[in-house]
Amino acid sequence: MYSVWPISAVMSLLTAVLTALTAFFTPLAGEPAAALAVVGLTVAVRLLLLPLGVMQVRAEKVRVRLAPRIAEITARHRDDPQKMVAAQQKVYAEAGTSPLAGCLPSLAQLPVVIALYGVFIGQGPGGGGLLEHTLAGVALSATPVSAGAPGVPVFGLLLVLLTLVAWASRRYLPMPAVTPEAERMARGPISYLPFMTVAIAAFVPLAAGLYLLASGAWALGERLLLRRVLPEPAVPAGK
Repeated sequence: MYSVWPISAVMSLLTAVLTALTAFFTPLAGEPAAALAVVGLTVAVRLLLLPLGVMQVRAEKVRVRLAPRIAEITARHRDDPQKMVAAQQKVYAEAGTSPLAGCLPSLAQLPVVIALYGVFIGQGPGGGGLLEHTLAGVALSATPVSAGAPGVPVFGLLLVLLTLVAWASRRYLPMPAVTPEAERMARGPISYLPFMTVAIAAFVPLAAGLYLLASGAWALGERLLLRRVLPEPAVPAGK
């Protein structure tokens, strides 16, 4: 998969950026320079995705404003699911949004994540040379299993921080519930999805765990800020 042209090209670009950032941070930070480069790259990716984040929060606000109409449609067409879905889609289309609009940043980030993981496991140009750098004595290419006892403090702290970010995301960024059914789902097992990053970090290289932490923390702060500063949208009146 990593030899396919689009992914290999992105991996080459990411490797070049990480190498440049590491060289930039080395005189300032020494050993943690490569780890800071991973965080810096994460911030750059999130900044590029900022317009999609704005779209996501705007769509979220619109869905909340549309909630009474969606609930009315659900009650009116409860016995005809096909008609209910068609009516709901019409309402969303009139408002210029979609129930799936909130997925855009995650979907847009997926190709970058795949390419980054290839770099982190040494499949990029130059192999794993960049990942020979360490953080607190633990190689960025090491996993919690391969790092052994020396990696326990580093990975332990990483997992604790990821857990805190996941908890804050679940606590402060619940999905808007536009119907009673959606509200039950939002409070159910799906609400624990942010904790998937903790489970993933327990098996991936340290560099990937740092990316997950920086990306999750940025997303949390970004969503909280955008929810506060973006104006409430105007939505079409119900017919």
